[in-house]
Amino acid sequence: MKIPSVRCCGPDQHDAGRRSVLKSSLGLMATGMLAEFALGVPNVSFAAAMSKEDRDRLTPAQIIEMMKQGNERFRAGKMLPHDYLAQKRASAGGQYPAAAILSCIDSRAPAEIILDMGIGDTFNARIAGNIVNDDLLGSLEFACAVAGAKVILVMGHTACGAIKGAIDDAKLGNLTGLLAKIKPAVQATEYSGDRSSKNDAFVDAVGKTNVKLALDEIRHSSSVLAPLEKDGKIKLAGAMYNLVGGRVDFLS
Repeated sequence: MKIPSVRCCGPDQHDAGRRSVLKSSLGLMATGMLAEFALGVPNVSFAAAMSKEDRDRLTPAQIIEMMKQGNERFRAGKMLPHDYLAQKRASAGGQYPAAAILSCIDSRAPAEIILDMGIGDTFNARIAGNIVNDDLLGSLEFACAVAGAKVILVMGHTACGAIKGAIDDAKLGNLTGLLAKIKPAVQATEYSGDRSSKNDAFVDAVGKTNVKLALDEIRHSSSVLAPLEKDGKIKLAGAMYNLVGGRVDFLS
């Protein structure tokens, strides 16, 4: 979520105008209308990074809805006019991301872009196959318990090379141990057709299972995050990004 800035005004007018538009934006977002509002003012530059006040008034459900609307804008080619230099300046003194995203390192699946998010909006952890390990768990615990993020999104993607490697039992240095963490998803995926890496449908089915098992692992292995989710303070969600078409499917 970006705050419009008025380029022609002085500092005081700039800040006052930005706060005014922010209030309007938050009200519209709460009713699911932020995307339409943003698209209705194409000449406005959404400059400043998310503030603590912005983030704290959002519910986990609203944050997920922001991500869904951001992906819709991405797919339509109508992304918000981000002023990254202004976002950099606004966030230099502190960060208040609304979500933490665990996704794959695949160069075709940059979470911030496909969800139309800006600097300061999300924590982003990327690792092949979007697996969960102790270091990533610690990072997610910091993001939510310390920094206040309200959503953890585990996002896989179609045609994932790490998934294919796990299916093929590939061996390559330290990658071997990483792929071993994906193999339970291969075994747990119910599929009656060709269970090979050459079958795109099977690869994507395993990718979806891998996302679900990653969410289970977070809940099972983090004594910090599990109670936060139980108390409704955070929400864990899964998603699959489709390389063809650009759609992010959020998993129920």
